Amino acid sequence: MFPPLMAAEEQHQRPSLLERCSSQIGEQVNDQPREKALKTHGRSSAEDGDRNKPTYCVTDVPPWYLCIFLAIQHYLTAFGGIIAIPLILSEGLCLQHDSLTQSRLINTIFFVSGLCTLLQVTFGVRLPILQGGTFALVAPAMAMLSMPEWECPAWTQNASLVNTSSPVFIEVWQTRMRTLQGSIMVASLLQILVGFSGLIGFLMRFIGPLTMAPIVSLIGLSLYDQAGAKTGSHWGISAMTTVLIILFSQYLRLIPIPVPAYSKTKKLHTSKFFIFQTMPILLGIAVSWLVCYILTIYDVLPSDPAQYGHLARTDVKGNVVNEAPWFMLPYPGQWGMPTVSLAGVLGIMAGIICSMVESVGDYHACARLSGAPPPPKHAINRGIGVEGLGCLLAGAFGTGNGTTSFSENVAALGITKVGSRTVILLSGVFMILIGMLGKIGAAFATLPTPVIGGMFLIMFGVIAAAGISNLQSTDMNSSRNIFVFGFSLFSALVIPNWIKKNPDCINTGLKELDQVLFILLTTQMFVGGFLGFFLDNTVPGTKRERGLLAGDKVHLEDTLGSEEVYDLPFGITSCLASRSWVHYIPFCPWKGNNVSQGQGTQHSTEGTDEFAL
Repeated sequence: MFPPLMAAEEQHQRPSLLERCSSQIGEQVNDQPREKALKTHGRSSAEDGDRNKPTYCVTDVPPWYLCIFLAIQHYLTAFGGIIAIPLILSEGLCLQHDSLTQSRLINTIFFVSGLCTLLQVTFGVRLPILQGGTFALVAPAMAMLSMPEWECPAWTQNASLVNTSSPVFIEVWQTRMRTLQGSIMVASLLQILVGFSGLIGFLMRFIGPLTMAPIVSLIGLSLYDQAGAKTGSHWGISAMTTVLIILFSQYLRLIPIPVPAYSKTKKLHTSKFFIFQTMPILLGIAVSWLVCYILTIYDVLPSDPAQYGHLARTDVKGNVVNEAPWFMLPYPGQWGMPTVSLAGVLGIMAGIICSMVESVGDYHACARLSGAPPPPKHAINRGIGVEGLGCLLAGAFGTGNGTTSFSENVAALGITKVGSRTVILLSGVFMILIGMLGKIGAAFATLPTPVIGGMFLIMFGVIAAAGISNLQSTDMNSSRNIFVFGFSLFSALVIPNWIKKNPDCINTGLKELDQVLFILLTTQMFVGGFLGFFLDNTVPGTKRERGLLAGDKVHLEDTLGSEEVYDLPFGITSCLASRSWVHYIPFCPWKGNNVSQGQGTQHSTEGTDEFAL
């Protein structure tokens, strides 16, 4: 899910982790459309086996039916990661027993993800890259909500005592949400500043694989408690969900299912559809959901809330679907006026830094897979800045999270060989429409708890493993590297756990400072990332040992020869071409110093140094 950090040139030279990780969980997109497109439109690569040559490049527009099909599949690829975030946050927001509000959060995060996708593809980095929620902000958000003053009242844990329409209950969760919103909005200003000012290249000189490996691993490991609690509500149903997802994504993913199809040449015929490869998580959830429904209507599962297995029933969350409106329009400030917590802002900033570095890796991988030249500095700066604007919008709308580039969807480009940004634009429109249908969000909010737990076992395990695979570019035979990674990872598990059990240990005499230290020191990825960053940059070691050397082999023939793909839309670049002052704006393309095609594809030594880690 998260790409390993490496120099910009190296990102082009070898497949990124996000491609491999996505294939591990099976969130891959069917490559059947590619074969169909090759036959019907004659757009073929030099060799079918050449994975580096897309059928449709960034600026190409596939046939309308192919656009719609792939846009839906991109949505399905992002489905699991997007709905998991509000379901996790609902516990910290005291919303465990308010499924209707959970459904509104799901609708809101889909709506904002679609909106940010349109902004990123149109005005941002201009690559076919989907935007969605980020797990990098979940840990600091949960750390903030676990502070003593934000702990949920005991009565909110008892479903029989919760009246979701009560002004008291509404104020309990909305107070927490408004504080989380304000913290995200203020913290997002850091990403906006770093992006549009061009500081991202400077920051990435000091952040290498030994910094990112513990950070990304701890994003998954820090959520083990939430996964365990949901899985333990019924181990049988959770195990069934996990087994089904593994079966679909790993064992059956290459088995096609015949489906009826029509074409002018073949008329009505059957075509092969790799359904297990396309949506294994959705299929696993659907089958488990159906089993839970059958067990519920036949009263196999206990109806007494005090008995084990009750949460596996599909009627636990009442008539949420019936109560939810067919149409809803999320809007900024829908939970009230956001407030700001200094401690929350600093905690969220730690997650945003991690998200920024991930996104740079995603840009380079996406450019290679979609047939575009290496992204120039102005495109990367603009992409990070627009992601900051996306986090600002997410905070304003009240998703409880930010937005970032979705690595799984970048990986899907390598499977479909369709790198057209028109497809991603259509997928963004599709997510906006889904976010406006209240019944859809309500349906997802009624997922039985153990089914969610089974899904979490897969997702969080893959995230943890993805972080460790960042180390592949380092020398792990080095005792230095083993020490840095091992100490950073283990300390990040021990220190936050002890502080949570002893919250009174932090007492500086200043309440605000105590809150800041509590959130930072109970956020595992901050502790691990800080220790990894400090040790990696101070303990002597060669660049090769640290995994910072850039690769020199770049497949130049697989990219478009021009960087015009990164130009601003609607003729904005042409209007600014004659303005000499544009050269000093880090996020604007400037035509005054255009390099030749050869220089552009080499990405210049200066560009490599700028983004070398």
